[in-house]
Amino acid sequence: MERILINGEWLEAATGDSRTITNPATLVTLGQVPDCGPAEVALAIEAAARAQRGWWKVPGVDKARLLRRIGARIRALEHELAHLMCLETGKPIAEATDCIDWVAACFEYYAEVARSNYGNSIPPVAAHQLNFTIKEPFGVVAAIAPFNFPLLLMAWKVAPAIAAGNTVVCKPPHQNPLSSLMLARVYEELPPGVVNVLTGAAATGAALIEHPGIDMIAFTGSTAVGRKIAARAGADLKKVNLELGSVDPFIVFRDANLEVAAAGVAWARLLNAGQVCTSPKRIYVERPIAAEFIRRLEAELAALIVGDPIDPATDVGPLISAEAALRVEEQVARAIAEGAKLVRGGQRLSPAGLAGHFFAPTLLTEVRHGTLPTREEIFGPVLAVTVVEDADEAIRLANDSEFGLGASIYTNDLGVAMRAMEFIKAGTFWINDPLTDNDAGPFGGMRHSGIGRELGAEGLDAFREPKHVHIDYVMERKSWWYPYRNRRPPSGGGPG
Repeated sequence: MERILINGEWLEAATGDSRTITNPATLVTLGQVPDCGPAEVALAIEAAARAQRGWWKVPGVDKARLLRRIGARIRALEHELAHLMCLETGKPIAEATDCIDWVAACFEYYAEVARSNYGNSIPPVAAHQLNFTIKEPFGVVAAIAPFNFPLLLMAWKVAPAIAAGNTVVCKPPHQNPLSSLMLARVYEELPPGVVNVLTGAAATGAALIEHPGIDMIAFTGSTAVGRKIAARAGADLKKVNLELGSVDPFIVFRDANLEVAAAGVAWARLLNAGQVCTSPKRIYVERPIAAEFIRRLEAELAALIVGDPIDPATDVGPLISAEAALRVEEQVARAIAEGAKLVRGGQRLSPAGLAGHFFAPTLLTEVRHGTLPTREEIFGPVLAVTVVEDADEAIRLANDSEFGLGASIYTNDLGVAMRAMEFIKAGTFWINDPLTDNDAGPFGGMRHSGIGRELGAEGLDAFREPKHVHIDYVMERKSWWYPYRNRRPPSGGGPG
């Protein structure tokens, strides 16, 4: 049984409940973790609360030094972390290795940003006054990450949260927490209690977000769960930062280089077996190039190797669970029933005799806008293509959604690109380079795709709140005080 990290110590959980973690490609057991209950949650939150006051007051330059050391330790663990994450997530080893680099880079980025960003000086409203803002941490943050990018999406919370002076209680995904526990070794660089790590499923998460000692909840996951968290947090006026689901569009305009576009769309959609919130779930292509684009897209899929993700030759691994595979299978069937044409895939696979949760890369064409693939998130390796008459129709349909996490386009026409960028509501808009993130750029959704931002200076501000400080360095009686019969017009700003 794995241990949990509380107050800088690796402890055995008091709960008798546990969870078995299996490899989604082979179904081989990888380990067991405790399903932490209210006792462990309370212990972790108490440790975080005790540590927070002292951690907040650690000078920024010292926090930066510790975050850089965490980044260096992550890089030193790259091989071990990538290997274990590959086994428990089904992410191809190439993707897992890249992911560890991104995790380290996030800590390194916030090491530099946080030490130089504390507040602002603002002009006073009258003589002999000073005004400035300082940005303070919320306190104890509950950080909850999903199965598809368990280390990266947790880093996007932990790094800015602790850089801002908060302390954190982490709950990794219940499907694959082992690499998160391995990563937690690097938190030995920090004072005890600054980062704590619990394992468990929905009940553990509920105990965490409902505990009165939690000041903020940072969550990545489905919109349905995000709504519940927001409602529960709202009852206690807890702050939230929510990165939720989406049905992101990808437009291929008629002037696009189709060799690039077909390869780019295939990679963006099938990355991590299609289990990516920002992967393009609906693809719009202009009619003059549609037939050739679809032909090239099918050829891209035909060349992919689906197999054991630990094999460096594998392009696409398994889905995370049997339930996930069944859901994708049912969604594809519903899409076909609504008129989509199945060009390729559409069924489960058993590559090389593997017993895991594999689903064939699937291509659906003749998808009508308004049917399931354009309204409901398919979290699996399914490409859904809708043909449009022109650029205006493509932009209009791409924006016709209740979601708004990301959007991508391929075009060499600057005017078309800018028109699409201005009209389509999306937290990130990619032009000719889908799904590339930048630690310095904010990430998050519009509409029903979330509240708040991660990464960038905005991601740091998500974990702190401003305090306005007003100083008058001359103590004097103000002309706008009582008695009003003697009132003189104020020379500057009156009461705020």
